[in-house]
Amino acid sequence: MNRYVAFMRAINVAGHAIIRMTDLRDAFVAAGCKGVRTYIQSGNVLFESPEENSAAVFERIQVKLRGLLGEEPGVSFRAVSEVEGIVSAAPFREFEADPGIKLYVAFLSGKPASKPKFPLLSSKEALEAVAMKNLEVFIVSRRKKNGFYGFPNNFIEKELGVAATSRNWWTVTKIVEFARKAPDR
Repeated sequence: MNRYVAFMRAINVAGHAIIRMTDLRDAFVAAGCKGVRTYIQSGNVLFESPEENSAAVFERIQVKLRGLLGEEPGVSFRAVSEVEGIVSAAPFREFEADPGIKLYVAFLSGKPASKPKFPLLSSKEALEAVAMKNLEVFIVSRRKKNGFYGFPNNFIEKELGVAATSRNWWTVTKIVEFARKAPDR
């Protein structure tokens, strides 16, 4: 059985694309997925598929999500093993103990047209994209003058010219822990 995580973009955020997790799970089941579980309300879906053609599985999911949301869903799919690799290889070790920052991973929907030179900086949003590995960008967000933290998604999409969805580092690590637990059958 192949195991995956779907990272959905802009689900249940600021009143946009409000969706119940039971409806989201049902859409994945209707697409032929097994062991479907959601993690928190922001559109993180763990699922399994016996099918070897992952592109066909992902397309069926996209069709069901379009029907559910009424619009083109922004989704980045990763194998659970890829997400585990992201956590073990992340270049955040030097930042993790700093309470004045937040760490993010942006999951890109495809390759940028050109290879970016890191670090990428946004002084307006107090963001620093420190590295990219495969289709993931690792971002440090510092507290801005107004006391808030910058959110990296728009910055990354503008800089790289490709759709992305971002997750807090803590959420990504918890998804890996959640994935290691067997789904209820």
